[in-house]
Amino acid sequence: MIAIIDYGMGNLHSVSKAVERLGYEAVITADPQTIVEADGAILPGVGAFGDAMQNLRETKLDEVAKFYAASGKPMLGICLGMQLLFSESEEYGLNEGLNLLPGKASRFQGDYKVPHMGWNKLSFLQEKSPLFSGLTEGHVYFVHSFHVKPELESDLLATTDYQQQVTAIVGRGNLYGMQFHPEKSGELGMQLLGNFLALTAK
Repeated sequence: MIAIIDYGMGNLHSVSKAVERLGYEAVITADPQTIVEADGAILPGVGAFGDAMQNLRETKLDEVAKFYAASGKPMLGICLGMQLLFSESEEYGLNEGLNLLPGKASRFQGDYKVPHMGWNKLSFLQEKSPLFSGLTEGHVYFVHSFHVKPELESDLLATTDYQQQVTAIVGRGNLYGMQFHPEKSGELGMQLLGNFLALTAK
């Protein structure tokens, strides 16, 4: 069973339906026990970083997420959910994240369109990652105004290009994050999500 963590901000149902289409049971939940007992956990997110962290703290789901990440079972952050895995964000002032991975989310700066919205090609940096098993580089769908810069190069699994190198997929051990929405990213997005879900059966 895959727990989709419900803290009040995220495309919960689209993620849930995608998980079910791939043949896995999905439960949208804010119940700590259900999350802890799940085979895998997904932290989705849409909206502002500070609001998301406030919701997580008020519901104590920040501690649940940290406990789950430490359990060794597969956990995936999607879009804002990926950014929340990191130390902090500059969105509407400096806000502390879950601090599971070192790095900061900053707003795109420059004379170009923000938010970054549209289909962009992934570049796999660590092709031995289980997320990329059997896959070739292709396009996925992004919508974001802030982008993460991991402190450790080893945490960076894939990038895309939008006026600069942009973090697209991160990972360390059992912890993964995707800046784009895999459930809205066509065949490649679903394949990436499927490879993550396959880790929950091991």
